[in-house]
Amino acid sequence: MSRQPPKSIPLAANMSSPGQPNTATIAALKTRSSRTKFCGAFGDCMTKPTIASSPPRQSNSRLELQVEELHKEVKKEKELKSMYKIRLERTQDYLKYCLQVAQDNGFLNHIINKKDNPQESSPTSSSAIVQASTNPQTPPNVQQNTNLLALIEQAKLNGWYIDPHEIELHKKVAQGSTAEIYKATWRGLEVAVKCIFPDFFRLNDCGVSFFAQEVETLSRQRHTYVLRLMGACLDPPNHGWVVTEFMNMTLKDWLHGPGKRRKERVTPLPPFEERLAKALEIAQGMQYLHEHKPMIIHRDLKPSNIFMDDAFHVRVADFGHARFLSDEEKAFTGETGTYVYMAPEVIRSEPYDEKCDVFSFGIILNELLTGNYPYIETDYGPSKIALQVGEGKIRPALPEHEDNIEDLIQLIQLSWDEDPEYRPSFGTITRGLTMIYDRFINAP
Repeated sequence: MSRQPPKSIPLAANMSSPGQPNTATIAALKTRSSRTKFCGAFGDCMTKPTIASSPPRQSNSRLELQVEELHKEVKKEKELKSMYKIRLERTQDYLKYCLQVAQDNGFLNHIINKKDNPQESSPTSSSAIVQASTNPQTPPNVQQNTNLLALIEQAKLNGWYIDPHEIELHKKVAQGSTAEIYKATWRGLEVAVKCIFPDFFRLNDCGVSFFAQEVETLSRQRHTYVLRLMGACLDPPNHGWVVTEFMNMTLKDWLHGPGKRRKERVTPLPPFEERLAKALEIAQGMQYLHEHKPMIIHRDLKPSNIFMDDAFHVRVADFGHARFLSDEEKAFTGETGTYVYMAPEVIRSEPYDEKCDVFSFGIILNELLTGNYPYIETDYGPSKIALQVGEGKIRPALPEHEDNIEDLIQLIQLSWDEDPEYRPSFGTITRGLTMIYDRFINAP
């Protein structure tokens, strides 16, 4: 079988001038070029991400964080709902109890008769009781000082009235929900200035009274371990300023290091004797406040409200929630302070006295001994902690049991006892801590 000769290309198609590509060659090159471009583009499609591809990992991480935050918010809302439901039930029970007491003592009929006969002008015993319960009497010397004009007169008379023009504000060192704190200079002295937000006075009917009470409380203090008032600018809303000695550190920073709450320590734990010394100084400052006439209860005692000077001695500070109490008087304001350090009777909105500060001190003393934040061993948020404490179910984990600190552990447990009557006074706490501290210092 003979092979067929290849077909010849027509002469006309194969003819070209010397050195120039012929027409067939040009057509072939164009076809090859278009195929190359298509393949290149197809290769790009295979390797380069398109709009329909999955989002970058960074975006996924951001979304996961947002979802996690939303889960935390939902959990917090559920805890708050449970807590407020229980508080409402307790309030209803308390009102039923009050109604029963009124009925048993004959007050209820007087109240009903008073309502049915509005023209009756003579005050009944029941109306006097109702008025006394809704408007508790304040000691006379406190009553006049809560008036801003009287406070200004007192400040000028005693030399601690400060004109705002005398203050040179420097850098902001802290900020809270109602005020900013600045490092400042006053008459050549380095001071701290707590500048209350103007909106606090504009939006709060009792803002001026709260401000005047804090300044009045500070103006009475003369103790080594209580923050000293240098003066005040008494011109709210723009110049409601409290001027105190300047402190660089809080007990929280000293014990845990700067920054937010963490499970892991970021600084070495201070020596045991130093931590015990801080507890003793806090107790001495609180004993002074509780033995003041009239008594001063702090109501928001916590490490971030305890400052330290350059020699690392403490100053009990922030009297924004403080209150004067006369003998045998009870306070009834509810949820005053910070949940983690708050006494159960305050959480439950029950009447309370100075023993609520003792409870807070017990939490702080345990924190000083363990070096851990309260309830850090749980995953509870502040609302869940408050709910559990109010029901008497939890307390922070105690220190590792050691023979040489048994008396300290007992003091902690007494201080945060569910029943305020069993909690010791700060006088008793101070004496006990002094003996324990001396024992450790003099130990061989």
